[in-house]
Amino acid sequence: MSLKEQLLRKKSVASLMAQVESRQLKKTLGAFDLTMLGIGAIVGTGIFVLTGVAAAEHAGPALVLSFVLSGLACVFAALCYAEFASTVPVSGSAYTYSYTAFGELVAWMIGWDLILEYGVASAAVASGWSGYAQGLLAGFGIHLPVALTNAFDASKGTIIDLPAVVIIFVITLLLMKGTRESARFNTLMVIIKVAVILLFLIVGIGYVKLENWSSFMPFGFAGVATGAATVFFAFIGFDAVSTAAEEVRNPQRDMPIGIITSLLVCTLLYIAVSLTLTGIVPYDMLNVKNPVAFALNYVKQDWVAGFISLGAIVGITTVLLVMMYGQTRLFFAMSRDGLLPAVFSQVHPTTQVPRKSTLIVGILVAIFSGLLPLNKLAELTNIGTLFAFILVSIGVVVLRRTNPELRRAFRTPFVPLVPILAVLFCGYLVYSLPAVTKIGFLGWLAAGAVVYFLYGRRHSHLRDGEYGK
Repeated sequence: MSLKEQLLRKKSVASLMAQVESRQLKKTLGAFDLTMLGIGAIVGTGIFVLTGVAAAEHAGPALVLSFVLSGLACVFAALCYAEFASTVPVSGSAYTYSYTAFGELVAWMIGWDLILEYGVASAAVASGWSGYAQGLLAGFGIHLPVALTNAFDASKGTIIDLPAVVIIFVITLLLMKGTRESARFNTLMVIIKVAVILLFLIVGIGYVKLENWSSFMPFGFAGVATGAATVFFAFIGFDAVSTAAEEVRNPQRDMPIGIITSLLVCTLLYIAVSLTLTGIVPYDMLNVKNPVAFALNYVKQDWVAGFISLGAIVGITTVLLVMMYGQTRLFFAMSRDGLLPAVFSQVHPTTQVPRKSTLIVGILVAIFSGLLPLNKLAELTNIGTLFAFILVSIGVVVLRRTNPELRRAFRTPFVPLVPILAVLFCGYLVYSLPAVTKIGFLGWLAAGAVVYFLYGRRHSHLRDGEYGK
């Protein structure tokens, strides 16, 4: 087989489905579980942290338009994800879809890209959780030694972010118990954080002042676009729902419901919160780490602000849970294809989950979040996700042409218009990101190409036309 043939070799949908039947993960999830997973992944740091910074520095009260712009990009992409998830209900998300549409090299690169999205996002979210948790403890007069409060920084005397490491290992142990147990915990946490957001809206709407919206778009539409690229991080996570495909009882029906419903619910929550937030507090005062709680303190509703801080901790916990879940299922899919070592696809006979892979992911994420400052690296998460959305959207059009006979339980409407709109919206958000982020992302992809040629290409189960060995 020539090098070109190796790089472009594809997996058929039939072989994917046979693969699922031969090595099943436990099917325990339904449409409600998937919707809760989506909301768990999406509602977190975006709504509790990014809203204030984006309003103060980029969009002003027009932040609501930033959320609409990002939401539209995600809705178009979500419709494309829904078709793939119902047609190819296999773990791996965009990685698996790309394997059927574009071939092995593109699949590897998008898999490498998703490692960045899930892994770095998990570590960054754990660091954010640590900050909120330490703030809550401080409210009770409990203060950790400085050395244990943040990633290594000799100038500040910090060595390790202990709370981040602790929450990662708690989540790791929960994921190792089984998918059903993890989903139940996630559902409980989602109900709590949505209740907290609704409490903010109910209390806050009475303090909205129309004059705070008088200068609605102070930074112009360019500010709205930059704000959209910034708050796009708030939407990251709905694609993690598609990584659960092999553990869904009726994926052809439930996957599209879970993906689209969770995204629509979260978009409505974001719009409502951003309008209420900028209506309570002048936008130029919102450049704080906890804008939602700050707004309630601003109007002397301190007791509600305390609930908001608790809701932020719960919200960030579910984001971490779903991101780490998505990372383990991505590793599972790539390992099963031979592109990663076999240990990542070993399934425990009792729990029927990849426990070894989960433990390894937990250790790696704990090291990154506990010891390394991730501020700059975390910025790459946005562009990595947009890249995945673009490829999945193009893949729908490609698979419609190359495999028109496939059974599609959900069909993306108005193809190729919707995929084209997804590509244009996501492409515009990529264009709006800083140049240093784009350069860093290209460097990450270059490193991925090296890993593929040194390991993945040589160990692929599709090498020489063989599969599954």
